[in-house]
Amino acid sequence: MEYDQQVKNRLRRIEGQIKGVLSMMEQGKDCRDVVTQLAASRNAIDRAMGVIVSTNLEHCVRESIKSGEDTENLVKEAVNLLVKSR
Repeated sequence: MEYDQQVKNRLRRIEGQIKGVLSMMEQGKDCRDVVTQLAASRNAIDRAMGVIVSTNLEHCVRESIKSGEDTENLVKEAVNLLVKSR
């Protein structure tokens, strides 16, 4: 699968968030602030995973339809992947 630039940019922003959290920890910031930023990073990661899985699923479903294959297993696999990621 090819990953588009938007997904890569999204992950670079997350990388920046994590670096920011490390900086906050080094500065001795309050744990509530650190945890808040970690939660924001986790949410951003969850959204990135959703985008990656949905984009891949869309591509796979289109290819399966073109070749006359069933798409039910593809959808189940994508859902299971997202469930396991939590």
